[in-house]
Amino acid sequence: MDDTFLSCEELEERLAALHETSLELVKEISIETLLERLASRACEQAAARHATVGILDEYGNLAQFITVGLNSKEPVRGGHPPRNLDLSDALMHSTKAIRTPDISGDSHSAGFPPDHSPAHSFLGIPIRLGETIYGQIYLTDKIGAPAFTEQDQQVIETLAAYAAAAIANARLYTQLVEHERMLNKRTENLALLNDLAVTATSSSEIDQVIDQSLTQVMDYLDIEVGEVYLRQGDSPILQLVHHCSKNYGALWKQNSFEVGEGIVGGVAQSGQPSVLMLPSQNKNELQESIKKSDLQQIACFPLPGHSTMMGVLCVATNHLQPFDDLQFQFLTSISSWIGTIIENIHLSTQQRRLAVLEERERIGMDLHDGIIQSIYAVGLTLKHARLLLKEDGDRASERIEQAIQGLDSAIRDIRAYILDLSPRQLYGDNLMQGIYRLVSEFRANTNVEVTLQGPKDELAELGDIHSIALFHICQETLANIAKHARASHVAVTVWTTENRALLEVTDDGRGFDVESTRLTLGHGLSNMQTRARNVSGDVEITSEKGAGTTVMVWVPLIKRA
Repeated sequence: MDDTFLSCEELEERLAALHETSLELVKEISIETLLERLASRACEQAAARHATVGILDEYGNLAQFITVGLNSKEPVRGGHPPRNLDLSDALMHSTKAIRTPDISGDSHSAGFPPDHSPAHSFLGIPIRLGETIYGQIYLTDKIGAPAFTEQDQQVIETLAAYAAAAIANARLYTQLVEHERMLNKRTENLALLNDLAVTATSSSEIDQVIDQSLTQVMDYLDIEVGEVYLRQGDSPILQLVHHCSKNYGALWKQNSFEVGEGIVGGVAQSGQPSVLMLPSQNKNELQESIKKSDLQQIACFPLPGHSTMMGVLCVATNHLQPFDDLQFQFLTSISSWIGTIIENIHLSTQQRRLAVLEERERIGMDLHDGIIQSIYAVGLTLKHARLLLKEDGDRASERIEQAIQGLDSAIRDIRAYILDLSPRQLYGDNLMQGIYRLVSEFRANTNVEVTLQGPKDELAELGDIHSIALFHICQETLANIAKHARASHVAVTVWTTENRALLEVTDDGRGFDVESTRLTLGHGLSNMQTRARNVSGDVEITSEKGAGTTVMVWVPLIKRA
């Protein structure tokens, strides 16, 4: 072969081989396989004894390389390529090829593997696409000639151009695959979050929420140990409340930490996650069994609420690979979610306790100002009657009769309170059936005459929520009449117009000042108005002292197509 010129047949063969190689390269999506093919084809195209191909990472550092043509039959991967820092650095940042007939006598020969024969001729070609340099091709020891030719350089430069496009495509494919993997993982994460939300809404018990949530997360991420530390009220103490593991005991020697104490307390104080790789520092905090186990890492995540830190979640795995960014983000999100749920449960519990206390106070005030005072008055009347028994029997009998009437009134008041406190539901009845049941109970408990007028059939155009609203407003109104009105007759009327269903409850009792009574605890006027407005309706209350009260409420009907 002439060092300078090729025959037409040789040129055609080389171009055909180059074309075939380019097709192989652009179809390849595996970086490692691409590098091996590129090195082998470069050796063949330039008749080189050895070829090394290396590619750079995004920071311009050598990330991967492969060498072919050594005494070993298999390609060499990893480690250090045959390179000299001056030569490789020059080539790494160069847009031109480096070709030399002999590098055996200078520093360029440094860095070759021990089983590499002495290198003489050298050809280095940068792999670049536009202004982006992807790597280098090193060729050493031209076979059958003392040096690589200009034609060799042109062929390898063409091959490097194809390789640059192939590397760009392979990296793009890898990025797309990774992007798809992350999307699938995020979809799975969102599905688990949805499952956890269902779990949380199905229970108001903190222990149950923690147990079910932690079990689902551990199964999903294949975690070996999970522990939850929670603050005890407003104190700075974090107490172990849940440990979950089949094969491992507690992670830490202590079952409780103060905020700021140790890794657990430090996470609660800083609000930032912390990862402990094992075996590692902070061994004094770990249980002896954990030190000797195969666990590789412990990660602690804060459980933040909206207003305060609720606790810390600790998880441990025996995976050799640490949590990746997506897993770490997911655990951080889960921890924030669990902290918020725990805080909401605490707030809900406090609200229920406050509601009970307020209701007890209301009942106590009503009993003291009403029934207890009435019974006390009956007691005074009976004492007076006892004094009159020897002096004036008729007057004593009259006072006893007054006491009996007072007791009857107190009994009616007690029944009214029972009627008000007992919850009412429709229990599958339609609105008119439910109101009829309310009226019957009211009549039996108060001995007040009641009339009820309304449609006999179910109101088909009245929605369920509207029926329930009217039912509860009727219940509240009758309870108020029983407690306060001292009425002898009550009229309940239900009717409909084109767009509305209306309920009117009228009594002939003592009446009251509507504006001043709206602020009085126990009359439920604001409750009635809230119920009506929640279903796009309204309530109007009219009353006059000594002339009774009328409650008028309306709700919209459902338009049928």
